Amino acid sequence: MISKIDDTSRVKILFGNWQETMIWSCLQGVMGDIYTDNTEYPASAMAVLGDFCFLAGEPKEELTLFLPKDFIIMVPQNHRWADIIEKCYGKHAKKVTRYAMKKEPDLFKEEELQRAMVLPPEYSLKKIDEELFYLCREQEWSRDFVSQYVNYERYRRLGIGIVALKDNEIVAGASSYSSYENGIEIEIDTKQEYRRRGLAYACGAGLILECRKRNLYPSWDAQNLWSVALAEKLGYHFDYEYYAYEILK
Repeated sequence: MISKIDDTSRVKILFGNWQETMIWSCLQGVMGDIYTDNTEYPASAMAVLGDFCFLAGEPKEELTLFLPKDFIIMVPQNHRWADIIEKCYGKHAKKVTRYAMKKEPDLFKEEELQRAMVLPPEYSLKKIDEELFYLCREQEWSRDFVSQYVNYERYRRLGIGIVALKDNEIVAGASSYSSYENGIEIEIDTKQEYRRRGLAYACGAGLILECRKRNLYPSWDAQNLWSVALAEKLGYHFDYEYYAYEILK
């Protein structure tokens, strides 16, 4: 029987040294949940946060088939888990490549980031406050800037974000998709018609600088090569490719 586990210390060893901040968020009890095959003597575990879940320990079909939501991105700990995912979901499991960036706290150059924030006068950068928090929620493309925080008070305590505005409309942003102790996982995007204008670059630079002021690490995991290129432009370094599965029930 699959159950949510509250004492995450029981499953920490199953995730090993997996350098994924959303797993840390779950293990630390900051946000997200962990499910296991046995709450007393767990052999397998699934860390779930937002649209992501991470499968660790002994591969088991029962846990793989336990989906808290209709769409989720499954990240297998190893090829044995990947085989189980493919077996369980078949054509409903779309295999995708993602790109991990190195976690290097001292790599950022503040002067370059300050220059990146300079935009044409019709645009302005602003930290996400209560009004902007709820504006982000109103549009599909910007919702994930704040979607993992149940209300603004929780976002104010745990999250942080910068948006670019034009005529009081949000046109780009960089924010915390999730939070963990001493850091965040970055969500970054630009509204379709405003892309290729340096807006995501400016928002990303602003977010990194705000994180440094608060002694938070801005972790970056890239969905595609465009995201890798933007991360590298901001000072990150590529680490490795890995596979994930987009599951649509």
